[in-house]
Amino acid sequence: MPDESDKNPEDEFRDMLRQFLAGNAGIDPSQLAGAAGLPGDPASVNAMISQLRNALQGAGDGKINWQAATDQAVSLATNDAVPASTAQRAALDQAFSVAALWLDDVTGISELTNVPRLLTRAEWARATMPVWSQLAEPVATSISDALTGVLRDQAPEEFQGMVENAGALLKSIGGALFAMQLGQVVGQLSTEAVSGGDIGIPLLDDNQAAILPQNATAFGEGLDIPDDQVHLYLAVREIAHARLFRHARWLRLHLISSITEFARGIRIDTDRLESLAEGFDPSNPEELRQAMVDGSLIPPKTDAQLGTLARLETTLALVEGWVDVVTARATSRLPKADAIAEMVRRRRATGGPAESAFSTLVGLELRPRRLREAAAMWQQITDAVGDEGRDALWAHPDVLPTGDDIDDPAALIARLEARARGEVPEPDDFDTALEDLLRGEEGPSKDDAPPAV
Repeated sequence: MPDESDKNPEDEFRDMLRQFLAGNAGIDPSQLAGAAGLPGDPASVNAMISQLRNALQGAGDGKINWQAATDQAVSLATNDAVPASTAQRAALDQAFSVAALWLDDVTGISELTNVPRLLTRAEWARATMPVWSQLAEPVATSISDALTGVLRDQAPEEFQGMVENAGALLKSIGGALFAMQLGQVVGQLSTEAVSGGDIGIPLLDDNQAAILPQNATAFGEGLDIPDDQVHLYLAVREIAHARLFRHARWLRLHLISSITEFARGIRIDTDRLESLAEGFDPSNPEELRQAMVDGSLIPPKTDAQLGTLARLETTLALVEGWVDVVTARATSRLPKADAIAEMVRRRRATGGPAESAFSTLVGLELRPRRLREAAAMWQQITDAVGDEGRDALWAHPDVLPTGDDIDDPAALIARLEARARGEVPEPDDFDTALEDLLRGEEGPSKDDAPPAV
C-alpha cells in the first residue's frame, strides 16, 4: 500500500472534496448551494453536486465550464413551459409579415435576411447563453481568482501547501458555482423576455428577430387589449430592433465591447471576502449567500468604469429611443398602440427580477435611463429631416448623436436642416465625418499614414 505521506497535496485536496460531495464531510450540500446564492431544492442541489464533480474530474486548467450555465438555464426554462399552439404560431408568423410591411413605410433601413423565429424559453436560453457568458466571464474570472487568494491566505498552516497546489482546481470549482448562478439568472430571464431584442442588447446571432410565444401571451394578459394587436406591436418592435443592428453593423460589437470593457475593470472586494471567510459558519451560510447575491463583493465603480457606463447608457438609450419612434410610426393604425407602448416603456424602465439579479452578479444594469429623452430627440430629428436623414446618423459611430445632443438636440437639428436645404455651414468634426460617409470615403488608409517619427 502506498505511503499516505507521499500523496500529492492537490490529490489530498481533491480527495477531501470528493468526501464532501459524497456527503461524508459533515456539511449539508444544500448549505453550500444557499451560500452560493443557488436554490436549495433537491434538483438544484443535485445539479450543483454534478457540476462540482465534473469540475473535479476535468480540473487542471482552471477554465470555466459554461455548459453548466446552459444546462442550469435550460432546466429552469423548461419548468412550466407551454408549447405554442398551431393557431398561435400561425398568428405570430402573420404578425411578422405585416410588421415588415409596416416598417417599410417608415424607414429605409433594409429588410432582414433571416426569417423571424418563434422560440421556446429553452431555445432562447440556449441561443443567448454565448453572449451572457461573454459578458460575465471577466467577473467570473475575478471572483475565482479572489476566492483562491482568500482561501490561500486564510487556510491553516498545515493546509497551505494543499491550497497552493490546488489553485487551478479551486478556480474550476469557483467558476462552476458562478456558471450555475449565471444559469439561474438566464433561466429566469427566459420566463420574462418576450423577444430577442427585449433586453436591449442583441443576444441572438446574425441579427435574428425572434418572439417567445408563451411570454408574449403572458405580456398581454391584463391589458384588456386583443392578442393580435399586442403580438403585432411586439413583432414590429422586434423587427425594427433587428433591422437596426443589421444596418449599423458596427453597433453590436460596440455595445458588447463596452460591456466587457466595463466588466474587465471589476475587482472583487477581497477584504469583504476575507471577513466573510473568517466568520463563515457552514450551518448558517446566510451572510455569505447574501453577499453573493446582493453585489456587495463588487466595490464601487472606478472613474474609468463610470465613463464606460455613461457611454453605454447613452448608446442603449439611442437604440431604444430610435426603436420607440419607428415602432410608434409603424403602428399608428393600431387602435391600442399607445397603451402597449406605455407598457413596454414602463417594463424597460424598471426591468424584472432576473435583470436585477444580473446587475448584482455582474455589477451592471442594462437599463436605458434616458430612454424618453432619446425618443423625443429622434422624433424631433424625424420631424425636421425625415426618415432618411434620421437613419443616416447610424452610418458610423462618429456621426451618432451624443449625450449632449439628447440633452439639447437643437444644434444637431439645425445642422441637419441646413444640410437638407443645401446650405454649407462652417464644418466641424461632425460635419466632416458625415460628409466623408455620404461620399463613401473611408478616410486615409494605413499606407497613406505619415511615417512614425
